Amino acid sequence: MQDDTFRVKFWGVRGSLPVSGEQFLRYGGNTPCIEIRCGAEVLIFDAGSGLREAGLSLMSEGVSEFDVFFTHTHYDHIIGLPYFKPIYRCSSAVRFWSGHLNGAMSTAEMISDFMRPPWFPVGPGICQASLDTVDFRPGDTLSPRKDVSIRTMSLVHPGGCIGYRVDWGGRAVALIYDTEHEPGILDPALLDFIAGADLLVYDCTYLESEMAAFRGYGHSTGIHGSRLAMAAGIPRLAMFHHDPSRTDAALAAMEQEVQAFFAGAFAARDHQVIDL
Repeated sequence: MQDDTFRVKFWGVRGSLPVSGEQFLRYGGNTPCIEIRCGAEVLIFDAGSGLREAGLSLMSEGVSEFDVFFTHTHYDHIIGLPYFKPIYRCSSAVRFWSGHLNGAMSTAEMISDFMRPPWFPVGPGICQASLDTVDFRPGDTLSPRKDVSIRTMSLVHPGGCIGYRVDWGGRAVALIYDTEHEPGILDPALLDFIAGADLLVYDCTYLESEMAAFRGYGHSTGIHGSRLAMAAGIPRLAMFHHDPSRTDAALAAMEQEVQAFFAGAFAARDHQVIDL
């Protein structure tokens, strides 16, 4: 890979829970996990079921240093964590970041509480990798690797959630999920946060026709994501966090509907790679 490559790879694009079967082959069934490459630097966002496959692939490339950022820690975003093979290798160094817990619990406490009996046979103490955790506050700007800048903000989701904007080499990707919008309102703070990004990854769990029935669930739509992208001057929108009941046919229909509104939109799928 060239040193100036800025790459986004989707290892999991579903929300709520993993799905499988012949109706879910095109877009995939893993829950959220996104890999971002800034040249030689590897960043991972969320530890959904897609993290297992991501870890195996990255280890096969010889990657040994990992930064894993949590948007939040609902099950679908952390269920892959105990199956992330690098944490069991003494040759690995893994650093975990979170900022949604509002001081109620540290990142280290969250991992320890989740990865322990009776929910998992062993605790983090069995891990042979060098593990570190970082707690931050929404609004902080993070500098996990040389020349990589990550801005953060709070999103509207039960229990809290963090949006991330990764800037590197004059390019940017904004990750805005899980979040719920106010009907008819483009949040000025969010628009400022995402302005000028090259790619917006946005929560498109629901259709516009479904939103009234799911107010308070903390999710949004492809049409609203498109409005944000257009207002912020973003050329491409990756529709993300697909409803687990949305089959390939249903997602293709949703994709077509949103593309008629904004040509730069597409429904993200497992293993898809976007070079910025």
